[in-house]
Amino acid sequence: MTAESPNPAAGPAPGPLAGVRVLELAGIGPGPFAAMLLADLGADVVRVDRPGGQGLGIDPALDVTNRNKRSVLVDLKAEGGPAAVLDLAARADILIEGYRPGVAERLGVGPQPCLARNPRLVYGRMTGWGQDGPLAPTAGHDISYVAVTGALHMTGEPDRPPAPAANVLGDYAGGSLYLVTGVLAALHHARAHGRGQVVDAAIVDGTAHLTAMLHGMRAAGAWQDRRGSNLLDGSAPFYGVYATSDGGHMAVGALEQRFYDQFAALLGLPAATAALRDDPARWPELRAAVAASFGTRTREEWTAVFHGTDACTAPVLPLGEAAEHPHLAARGTLTTYEGVVQPAPAPRFSATPGTLRRPPALPGAHTAEVARDWGVPAPARADDPPG
Repeated sequence: MTAESPNPAAGPAPGPLAGVRVLELAGIGPGPFAAMLLADLGADVVRVDRPGGQGLGIDPALDVTNRNKRSVLVDLKAEGGPAAVLDLAARADILIEGYRPGVAERLGVGPQPCLARNPRLVYGRMTGWGQDGPLAPTAGHDISYVAVTGALHMTGEPDRPPAPAANVLGDYAGGSLYLVTGVLAALHHARAHGRGQVVDAAIVDGTAHLTAMLHGMRAAGAWQDRRGSNLLDGSAPFYGVYATSDGGHMAVGALEQRFYDQFAALLGLPAATAALRDDPARWPELRAAVAASFGTRTREEWTAVFHGTDACTAPVLPLGEAAEHPHLAARGTLTTYEGVVQPAPAPRFSATPGTLRRPPALPGAHTAEVARDWGVPAPARADDPPG
């Protein structure tokens, strides 16, 4: 079962990034997730929300990517709005924005005025296409960016269209994680040399970077640009997903011979059938035998058979069941905080662990608090009269 995480009393945030101030200009997708990761690690993240809101279209109280943050409400199109953001940028270590190229500049909060106020600021820019290039000004989503990098082409069955992996591969792996890497590297440089800089984190760049090993394999002739033709894309009968008798699935990754031997024995394959591994021309025959065997028992029964072995075989769990997996439960990989099941902070630190300290920040809920703590004038409320 998931454990209810404590809610520590107010005070200095724990975590390796305690004392780091991050200003997040509200957006959706990879920017908020990157800021959440920084917040989980102890940074004081202030999200600048806009009147009318911008988010996932769900109850803001349930938007987990806004946990551990505080929120102020600023209308950047109103008089005084840009100045309020520049006041915050002057006190920040890192700023994150995810607008299309040129939008932050038009709003008066681009790198030039921010760095003029704070030369040590790390200005992180999160986009799909990057700040330049023919497609830079155009719209896109995770699937668009993953498509042109070659990463989408690799996933799915060979006789069906490529299968997107939600928005995990592009937005979060190729986008958020590269933005976090970039701004922390730039923060290290700023603290050593006293100079901030702009970090251009493009999802197309990060996702392409993730395919480095596969480009090397392709150059060596060990990877083909055809789905279902490579060791790691499901073509090998000992590296793929199989249906069980109850409609569940088991994931098999028995690549090494010693692991495969355990897998074949536990699955009950005859020795002659298991030996077909050595003859790629007969892999379809081996795949059929593996599928037939998996089809004789339920997912739970096969899970019990393979549990604790080196057969590299695991149940395919939906999100709603992941927290109950014995290993994830023992490590507290997912936890329950404020009644919502969600991933615990990662990675883990022996001396400065990340924590869940605040539920998702509601837009504008911390305006006065942030003004006090950061030593800036409180931004005018969106409904305040001018003058």
